[in-house]
Amino acid sequence: MRLTVFWEHMTDHFGAGYADSFARDHVMAQLGGRTVHEALDAGWEAKDVWRAVCEAMGIPPEKR
Repeated sequence: MRLTVFWEHMTDHFGAGYADSFARDHVMAQLGGRTVHEALDAGWEAKDVWRAVCEAMGIPPEKR
């Protein structure tokens, strides 16, 4: 998954105003105690970060 597609998914789910805020502030166990931005900066694949967001936030399978 390209980062542009990842951010499209984030914006579609959280909205344009909240996606980046969530990515900067929400620490997730699924990302090893990191935020989305920290995980991406640490080299995590965008698809793996999206899967972690989906799991943590209960995003339904049809939206993944």
